[in-house]
Amino acid sequence: MSLLVVGSVALDSVKTPFGEATDVLGGSATFFSVAASYFTSVNVVATVGEDFPPEHLDFLRSRGVDVAGVETGHGKTFRWRGEYSYQLNEAKTLETQLNVFERFAPRVPEAYRSPSLVFLANIDPTLQRDVLSQVRRPKIVACDTMNFWIAGKKPELERTLKEVDILIINDGEARQLAGEANLVKASRAIMGLGPQTVIIKRGEYGALLFSGSGVFAAPAFPLEHVFDPTGAGDSFAGGFLGHLAKHPSLDRANLCKAVIFGSVLASFCVEAFSLDRFKTLTRLDIQHRYRDFKHLTFFEDVDG
Repeated sequence: MSLLVVGSVALDSVKTPFGEATDVLGGSATFFSVAASYFTSVNVVATVGEDFPPEHLDFLRSRGVDVAGVETGHGKTFRWRGEYSYQLNEAKTLETQLNVFERFAPRVPEAYRSPSLVFLANIDPTLQRDVLSQVRRPKIVACDTMNFWIAGKKPELERTLKEVDILIINDGEARQLAGEANLVKASRAIMGLGPQTVIIKRGEYGALLFSGSGVFAAPAFPLEHVFDPTGAGDSFAGGFLGHLAKHPSLDRANLCKAVIFGSVLASFCVEAFSLDRFKTLTRLDIQHRYRDFKHLTFFEDVDG
């Protein structure tokens, strides 16, 4: 099944306690599409500047990602610079240069307009709705958002959520959007806005899936080496929706599997800066870690 993602392709400069990297490949659509590419074909709509290194697009193509929808605008590529302390759950943004991304008006190529699944990465909710107006109704629409849009464009975001099946956000954003401190109550409030399924990412504490009246909790995979958390959330979304593209059922069992695959891809993402870990990652590696997740969470019933 075809999967369309609309979001950012960027150049990141990141510093963590374990090293730093300058002007490396980043962006929500980039991490998402590479993670999802292990499961299905992915089409990307994004914009880059005239300074964007062509080898980065070559890497996406090598993963089977269709980049025909990535436009080159006049000016420089979107850049983000951030730093993490030993508390790796949240980055401190040091600088954001929107550049060509400030003028981003997604244009979905005709060849992309009948996708089975759409992921609306973290962009203006009015642009997210505009994307949906350009495609024939997909089987599944998922989206991400952030505190900036929740605070500044909440009515527009709520209009967008009416057209969304799955919302993937972090715990702070869920509380802010719902106005509820408790994540169970927050999820119910958010589902009342439109999404049938809400996934709340909790960084090193894992992820929660709320769908119908059911809840599923997945831990984060315990890793000995974590170098760079940048892109982990988008990699999670890519693994999650990649699995749904391959197995397009929204029943509880399949959604739970999708959460684990999302967690698997996120766990690989943080093992190196940028998308470097994905350059050597194989499908067999993913299968092995999926099984490790199963062993990690398995326990016997209580006797008697």
